[in-house]
Amino acid sequence: MSVKLLPDLGDLVEGLGVTGIVGIILLPVFLPVIGGVGRPIAKAVVKSGIAFYEKNKTSLAQLSETWDDIIAEAKAEVGEERMKSAKPIDT
Repeated sequence: MSVKLLPDLGDLVEGLGVTGIVGIILLPVFLPVIGGVGRPIAKAVVKSGIAFYEKNKTSLAQLSETWDDIIAEAKAEVGEERMKSAKPIDT
């Protein structure tokens, strides 16, 4: 029994169709164009994210602190409920 690493060319052509094959052939042509347009867009998104973070750093820190407090309170309440529901040990 042999292991099949690559699909048959016929299966590949049927699965991709004409548009898939044309897309694979033209991919090296379009990648530099997409990269040239995509880089400035990605850079603008990163810059906007940094500006948002810097502008809201204090608010985000307060939100984080509040969230940590909520989690601590919830854990304490769960611990209290477990202690209340535990059966006393008979001695």
